[in-house]
Amino acid sequence: MKRRPAASVFAGSEVQSVPKKAKKMIHFSRDELTGSAFVAFGIILFVGFFYAAVVSKMLPPYENRLLSAIQNDRFYCLLVPLTLPMIIVAVYLHWLSMKMFKHA
Repeated sequence: MKRRPAASVFAGSEVQSVPKKAKKMIHFSRDELTGSAFVAFGIILFVGFFYAAVVSKMLPPYENRLLSAIQNDRFYCLLVPLTLPMIIVAVYLHWLSMKMFKHA
């Protein structure tokens, strides 16, 4: 992707100069911002789920009802490790179906 120089802004058919203060600003494309948002969202989800599955079990009991419910939950901490074998099976089945489709 070719970027235009930061020294000018296209307004119609004329080229206008940009103030010196704006030259120092970093400009991101929409795709870069969307990708960064997805990565940040994934990191936040990972930290939250890791806390719920592992860290909350090691802390002393809470008085807050929501945090206490997360801490006393035994289903989720077993569900997370069991997703790995299921992902492996799903990836294998996807690969197998693509091979069959390609060679049919």
